[in-house]
Amino acid sequence: MQKLFSVLVISIAFIACTNDNASKEDATLSQPPYNKLTDSIDRAPKDAGLYYRRGTLLYENGEMKLAENDLRTAWQLDPKEEFALRLTTVLKQKNSDTAITFLQEALKKIPSSIGLRILLAKGYESKNQLDKSLAIADDIIKQYPGELDAMMLKSEILKQQNKTDEALSILEKAHSYAPGDVDLVHQLAFEYAEAKNPKVLALADSLIKADVEKRHAEPYYFKGLYYENTGNWKEAVKFFDEAIQHDFNFLDAYMDKGQTYYDQKKYAEALKTFQFTAKVFPSEALPYYWIGKAQQALNNKDEARLNYQRAYGLDKTLTEAKDSADHLK
Repeated sequence: MQKLFSVLVISIAFIACTNDNASKEDATLSQPPYNKLTDSIDRAPKDAGLYYRRGTLLYENGEMKLAENDLRTAWQLDPKEEFALRLTTVLKQKNSDTAITFLQEALKKIPSSIGLRILLAKGYESKNQLDKSLAIADDIIKQYPGELDAMMLKSEILKQQNKTDEALSILEKAHSYAPGDVDLVHQLAFEYAEAKNPKVLALADSLIKADVEKRHAEPYYFKGLYYENTGNWKEAVKFFDEAIQHDFNFLDAYMDKGQTYYDQKKYAEALKTFQFTAKVFPSEALPYYWIGKAQQALNNKDEARLNYQRAYGLDKTLTEAKDSADHLK
């Protein structure tokens, strides 16, 4: 009898909790900014577009569970690519496995969708299933040779597989299809610089020449990165300074300039650069980490420890900062 009573109590509590959650969800949907869409859905419960609009609004306001419910309903009522793409964005917030499972099912209904195939490939990439990801990218490129997203994804995967020459070749081919694509040309210039390929210099110069209003800092940064990687410290600092002059908030230019000094063992100059960077970007962890490294190199261990701890406090993923602080104890 006691056992039966306990089961009943648990069941009643579960039902009460479920009802309470449902009441909270109903209350949310009946309040602005959702109430007008909720009223419309009540009048037209089969209108997938209404669920999509409300689900999108819920997602933008961080109501992830309710957003998923609405977007799933929209997809079930009308399996459109637009609905599937937005639902995938929500599901990725839960975990990649859930998103991958949905994408696999969605592609059975819309097998020709490039967007869904790209997202599935990226899902496999996030799980380090690079061969699966690469196979999807290759299949898309075979069907659509100039598909930029697939080409950039393939290049990214090849780079992860340490096939840097092939990765760069794919980017060059993509650039030949879309020479005016800003993101693509910047990615190509960055990869040239990282590979110590002097082609970056001509490419950066062409970008500088095209920038008649002199607003863009990236070409100068790419040249600085190339010179940093090839050991031409003087030219590296010169072009990092040029990038900063064009964009005072170009964090990477500050950081690479400081690291250039650090690599030359010019620790005082490096420290000064990183300290200035920290003033410009007080909420960024990396400047404090490198302040610590420069101070440690100058044998200022107590100050270095404090800055390592500060860096870790700002970014808990920066475990090397915590390790460096611990080793100085």
